[in-house]
Amino acid sequence: MKLSTLKFLATASVVLFASGSVSAEPLRVGMECTYAPFNYRTADGELAGYDVDVAKGVAEIIGAELEFVCQQWDGMIPALLANKFDLIIASMSITDTRLEKIDFSGPYRDSVGRLIGRSDADLNLFDDSGEPIAANFAGLRVGLERASTYENWFNAVLPDAEIVLYDGSEPLYLDLQNGRVDMIMTNPMKAQLRFLSEEAGGEFGFVSPAISEVEYFGIGVGIGLRQGQDELKERLNGAIKELINNGSLTEYALKIFPFPIHNPAWGDS
Repeated sequence: MKLSTLKFLATASVVLFASGSVSAEPLRVGMECTYAPFNYRTADGELAGYDVDVAKGVAEIIGAELEFVCQQWDGMIPALLANKFDLIIASMSITDTRLEKIDFSGPYRDSVGRLIGRSDADLNLFDDSGEPIAANFAGLRVGLERASTYENWFNAVLPDAEIVLYDGSEPLYLDLQNGRVDMIMTNPMKAQLRFLSEEAGGEFGFVSPAISEVEYFGIGVGIGLRQGQDELKERLNGAIKELINNGSLTEYALKIFPFPIHNPAWGDS
Protein backbone atom coordinates (compact mmCIF):
# COMPACT_ATOMS: atom_id res chain seq x y z
CA MET A 1 0.00 0.00 0.00
CA LYS A 2 2.23 2.70 1.21
CA LEU A 3 5.93 3.09 1.06
CA SER A 4 7.17 3.93 4.53
CA THR A 5 9.48 2.64 7.21
CA LEU A 6 8.87 -1.01 7.94
CA LYS A 7 7.84 -1.65 11.47
CA PHE A 8 7.29 -5.20 12.60
CA LEU A 9 5.19 -5.50 15.69
CA ALA A 10 5.39 -9.19 16.46
CA THR A 11 5.76 -12.60 14.92
CA ALA A 12 3.43 -15.46 15.73
CA SER A 13 4.70 -19.01 15.62
CA VAL A 14 3.47 -21.90 13.52
CA VAL A 15 -0.27 -22.29 13.96
CA LEU A 16 -1.35 -24.94 11.51
CA PHE A 17 -0.24 -28.17 9.93
CA ALA A 18 -2.35 -29.37 7.03
CA SER A 19 -3.86 -32.72 7.86
CA GLY A 20 -2.40 -35.64 5.99
CA SER A 21 0.68 -33.69 4.91
CA VAL A 22 3.98 -35.48 5.43
CA SER A 23 6.05 -32.38 4.68
CA ALA A 24 3.81 -29.30 4.71
CA GLU A 25 4.82 -26.32 2.60
CA PRO A 26 5.92 -23.42 4.83
CA LEU A 27 4.15 -20.12 4.11
CA ARG A 28 4.56 -16.89 6.06
CA VAL A 29 1.44 -14.72 6.17
CA GLY A 30 1.56 -10.96 6.81
CA MET A 31 -1.32 -9.20 8.56
CA GLU A 32 -1.78 -6.26 10.96
CA CYS A 33 -2.94 -8.37 13.92
CA THR A 34 -4.79 -5.28 15.21
CA TYR A 35 -7.63 -5.02 12.66
CA ALA A 36 -10.58 -6.56 14.49
CA PRO A 37 -12.77 -8.34 13.55
CA PHE A 38 -10.71 -9.40 10.54
CA ASN A 39 -7.30 -10.08 12.12
CA TYR A 40 -6.48 -9.38 15.76
CA ARG A 41 -5.20 -10.89 18.98
CA THR A 42 -7.63 -12.21 21.58
CA ALA A 43 -7.20 -11.58 25.32
CA ASP A 44 -5.21 -14.83 25.39
CA GLY A 45 -2.85 -13.56 22.71
CA GLU A 46 -4.20 -15.87 20.01
CA LEU A 47 -4.74 -14.58 16.47
CA ALA A 48 -8.38 -14.61 15.40
CA GLY A 49 -10.75 -13.08 12.89
CA TYR A 50 -12.08 -13.58 9.37
CA ASP A 51 -8.70 -13.19 7.66
CA VAL A 52 -7.13 -15.68 10.07
CA ASP A 53 -9.88 -18.23 9.35
CA VAL A 54 -9.39 -17.72 5.61
CA ALA A 55 -5.63 -18.20 5.95
CA LYS A 56 -6.09 -21.43 7.91
CA GLY A 57 -8.75 -22.71 5.51
CA VAL A 58 -6.57 -22.05 2.46
CA ALA A 59 -3.54 -23.64 4.15
CA GLU A 60 -5.46 -26.80 4.94
CA ILE A 61 -6.57 -27.18 1.33
CA ILE A 62 -3.18 -26.53 -0.30
CA GLY A 63 -1.19 -28.40 2.33
CA ALA A 64 0.74 -25.56 3.96
CA GLU A 65 2.22 -24.83 7.36
CA LEU A 66 1.57 -21.22 8.36
CA GLU A 67 3.60 -18.67 10.26
CA PHE A 68 1.79 -15.38 10.92
CA VAL A 69 3.86 -12.19 10.83
CA CYS A 70 2.35 -9.03 12.33
CA GLN A 71 3.16 -6.00 10.19
CA GLN A 72 2.14 -2.35 10.36
CA TRP A 73 -0.23 -1.59 7.48
CA ASP A 74 1.77 1.05 5.63
CA GLY A 75 4.73 -1.32 5.35
CA MET A 76 2.72 -4.34 4.21
CA ILE A 77 3.58 -4.34 0.50
CA PRO A 78 7.23 -3.31 0.98
CA ALA A 79 7.62 -6.14 3.50
CA LEU A 80 6.15 -8.66 1.05
CA LEU A 81 8.51 -7.44 -1.68
CA ALA A 82 11.44 -7.65 0.76
CA ASN A 83 10.58 -11.33 1.38
CA LYS A 84 9.62 -10.76 5.02
CA PHE A 85 6.64 -13.00 4.35
CA ASP A 86 5.09 -14.87 1.41
CA LEU A 87 1.43 -13.81 1.44
CA ILE A 88 -0.67 -10.87 2.59
CA ILE A 89 -3.98 -12.00 4.08
CA ALA A 90 -4.99 -8.74 5.72
CA SER A 91 -8.24 -7.47 4.19
CA MET A 92 -6.26 -5.82 1.38
CA SER A 93 -8.40 -4.66 -1.55
CA ILE A 94 -7.40 -5.62 -5.08
CA THR A 95 -6.73 -2.36 -6.94
CA ASP A 96 -4.95 -1.41 -10.15
CA THR A 97 -2.40 0.61 -8.19
CA ARG A 98 -1.45 -2.35 -6.03
CA LEU A 99 -1.38 -4.68 -9.03
CA GLU A 100 1.47 -2.60 -10.41
CA LYS A 101 3.61 -3.89 -7.51
CA ILE A 102 2.19 -7.24 -6.43
CA ASP A 103 -0.22 -9.92 -7.61
CA PHE A 104 -3.47 -11.08 -5.99
CA SER A 105 -5.60 -14.16 -5.78
CA GLY A 106 -9.25 -13.86 -6.58
CA PRO A 107 -11.37 -12.06 -3.96
CA TYR A 108 -12.55 -13.64 -0.73
CA ARG A 109 -14.61 -10.76 0.69
CA ASP A 110 -16.30 -7.54 -0.40
CA SER A 111 -14.50 -4.18 -0.27
CA VAL A 112 -16.49 -1.02 0.52
CA GLY A 113 -16.13 2.15 2.54
CA ARG A 114 -18.56 4.37 4.45
CA LEU A 115 -18.36 7.67 6.32
CA ILE A 116 -19.20 7.90 10.01
CA GLY A 117 -19.99 11.16 11.82
CA ARG A 118 -22.24 12.60 14.49
CA SER A 119 -25.85 11.54 14.03
CA ASP A 120 -27.14 15.04 14.79
CA ALA A 121 -24.85 16.76 12.26
CA ASP A 122 -26.70 18.30 9.30
CA LEU A 123 -23.96 17.69 6.75
CA ASN A 124 -25.80 17.14 3.43
CA LEU A 125 -22.81 15.43 1.87
CA PHE A 126 -24.45 13.32 -0.87
CA ASP A 127 -27.15 14.00 -3.44
CA ASP A 128 -30.19 11.81 -4.08
CA SER A 129 -28.25 9.61 -6.50
CA GLY A 130 -25.56 8.91 -3.89
CA GLU A 131 -22.91 11.14 -5.45
CA PRO A 132 -20.80 13.27 -3.10
CA ILE A 133 -21.42 17.03 -3.08
CA ALA A 134 -17.80 18.18 -3.27
CA ALA A 135 -18.43 21.75 -2.10
CA ASN A 136 -19.95 20.52 1.17
CA PHE A 137 -16.77 18.63 2.07
CA ALA A 138 -14.58 21.73 1.86
CA GLY A 139 -12.93 22.39 5.23
CA LEU A 140 -14.29 19.27 6.91
CA ARG A 141 -11.70 17.23 8.81
CA VAL A 142 -11.84 13.59 7.74
CA GLY A 143 -9.90 10.85 9.53
CA LEU A 144 -8.49 8.11 7.31
CA GLU A 145 -6.04 5.26 7.72
CA ARG A 146 -2.76 6.14 6.03
CA ALA A 147 -2.24 4.76 2.48
CA SER A 148 -5.64 3.09 2.44
CA THR A 149 -8.10 2.91 -0.45
CA TYR A 150 -10.13 5.49 1.49
CA GLU A 151 -7.26 7.97 1.32
CA ASN A 152 -6.90 7.33 -2.43
CA TRP A 153 -10.62 7.96 -2.97
CA PHE A 154 -10.64 11.22 -1.03
CA ASN A 155 -7.52 12.53 -2.74
CA ALA A 156 -9.05 11.87 -6.16
CA VAL A 157 -12.73 12.69 -5.57
CA LEU A 158 -12.84 15.18 -2.68
CA PRO A 159 -9.49 16.99 -2.56
CA ASP A 160 -10.94 20.02 -0.74
CA ALA A 161 -11.62 18.03 2.41
CA GLU A 162 -8.98 18.33 5.15
CA ILE A 163 -7.51 14.86 5.51
CA VAL A 164 -6.07 13.65 8.84
CA LEU A 165 -4.08 10.42 8.49
CA TYR A 166 -3.66 7.72 11.12
CA ASP A 167 -1.44 4.66 11.53
CA GLY A 168 -4.07 2.04 12.20
CA SER A 169 -7.83 2.11 12.63
CA GLU A 170 -8.27 2.37 16.41
CA PRO A 171 -7.18 6.06 16.73
CA LEU A 172 -9.86 7.00 14.19
CA TYR A 173 -12.68 6.25 16.62
CA LEU A 174 -11.01 8.03 19.53
CA ASP A 175 -10.43 11.25 17.60
CA LEU A 176 -13.96 11.14 16.20
CA GLN A 177 -15.34 10.92 19.75
CA ASN A 178 -13.07 13.75 20.92
CA GLY A 179 -14.09 16.03 18.04
CA ARG A 180 -10.64 16.20 16.49
CA VAL A 181 -12.17 15.12 13.18
CA ASP A 182 -15.66 15.68 11.82
CA MET A 183 -15.97 12.21 10.35
CA ILE A 184 -14.00 9.11 9.49
CA MET A 185 -14.14 6.68 6.59
CA THR A 186 -13.59 3.00 7.21
CA ASN A 187 -14.96 -0.47 6.64
CA PRO A 188 -18.67 -0.38 7.61
CA MET A 189 -18.75 -4.01 8.79
CA LYS A 190 -15.87 -3.40 11.17
CA ALA A 191 -17.24 -0.03 12.29
CA GLN A 192 -20.65 -1.45 13.17
CA LEU A 193 -19.12 -4.11 15.41
CA ARG A 194 -16.21 -2.16 16.85
CA PHE A 195 -17.82 1.25 17.40
CA LEU A 196 -21.40 1.98 16.39
CA SER A 197 -22.91 -0.91 18.35
CA GLU A 198 -20.98 0.09 21.48
CA GLU A 199 -21.86 2.75 24.06
CA ALA A 200 -19.02 4.98 22.81
CA GLY A 201 -20.60 5.10 19.36
CA GLY A 202 -24.10 6.02 20.54
CA GLU A 203 -23.97 9.60 19.23
CA PHE A 204 -22.58 8.58 15.85
CA GLY A 205 -23.84 6.89 12.71
CA PHE A 206 -23.27 6.42 9.00
CA VAL A 207 -23.37 9.73 7.10
CA SER A 208 -22.86 8.32 3.62
CA PRO A 209 -24.10 5.45 1.49
CA ALA A 210 -21.78 2.47 0.94
CA ILE A 211 -19.08 3.53 -1.51
CA SER A 212 -17.65 0.79 -3.70
CA GLU A 213 -16.20 2.41 -6.80
CA VAL A 214 -14.07 -0.31 -8.41
CA GLU A 215 -11.50 2.22 -9.63
CA TYR A 216 -10.55 2.99 -6.02
CA PHE A 217 -11.88 0.12 -3.91
CA GLY A 218 -11.15 -2.70 -6.36
CA ILE A 219 -13.22 -5.80 -7.03
CA GLY A 220 -12.87 -7.11 -3.50
CA VAL A 221 -10.30 -8.25 -0.95
CA GLY A 222 -7.74 -10.86 -2.06
CA ILE A 223 -4.56 -12.62 -0.98
CA GLY A 224 -1.47 -10.65 -1.98
CA LEU A 225 1.63 -12.39 -3.31
CA ARG A 226 4.75 -11.47 -5.23
CA GLN A 227 4.44 -11.24 -9.02
CA GLY A 228 5.50 -14.22 -11.10
CA GLN A 229 4.22 -16.88 -8.68
CA ASP A 230 1.59 -18.18 -11.07
CA GLU A 231 1.51 -21.75 -9.76
CA LEU A 232 0.97 -20.58 -6.17
CA LYS A 233 -1.68 -18.11 -7.32
CA GLU A 234 -3.56 -20.88 -9.13
CA ARG A 235 -3.54 -23.02 -5.99
CA LEU A 236 -4.76 -20.09 -3.86
CA ASN A 237 -7.57 -19.41 -6.32
CA GLY A 238 -8.62 -23.05 -6.24
CA ALA A 239 -8.62 -23.03 -2.44
CA ILE A 240 -10.73 -19.84 -2.24
CA LYS A 241 -13.29 -21.30 -4.65
CA GLU A 242 -13.45 -24.44 -2.54
CA LEU A 243 -14.01 -22.37 0.61
CA ILE A 244 -16.83 -20.55 -1.15
CA ASN A 245 -18.49 -23.64 -2.57
CA ASN A 246 -18.25 -25.77 0.58
CA GLY A 247 -19.77 -23.01 2.72
CA SER A 248 -16.66 -22.23 4.75
CA LEU A 249 -16.50 -18.52 3.84
CA THR A 250 -20.13 -18.15 4.91
CA GLU A 251 -19.32 -19.97 8.16
CA TYR A 252 -16.36 -17.65 8.84
CA ALA A 253 -18.50 -14.56 8.26
CA LEU A 254 -21.41 -15.76 10.40
CA LYS A 255 -19.09 -15.99 13.40
CA ILE A 256 -18.99 -12.18 13.28
CA PHE A 257 -21.73 -10.76 11.05
CA PRO A 258 -25.38 -11.72 10.46
CA PHE A 259 -24.64 -12.19 6.75
CA PRO A 260 -21.93 -13.49 4.37
CA ILE A 261 -19.44 -10.89 3.16
CA HIS A 262 -18.47 -12.44 -0.19
CA ASN A 263 -20.09 -12.86 -3.60
CA PRO A 264 -21.16 -16.52 -4.11
CA ALA A 265 -20.59 -16.08 -7.87
CA TRP A 266 -16.84 -15.93 -7.17
CA GLY A 267 -16.97 -19.69 -6.67
CA ASP A 268 -17.98 -20.16 -10.31
CA SER A 269 -15.51 -17.76 -11.92
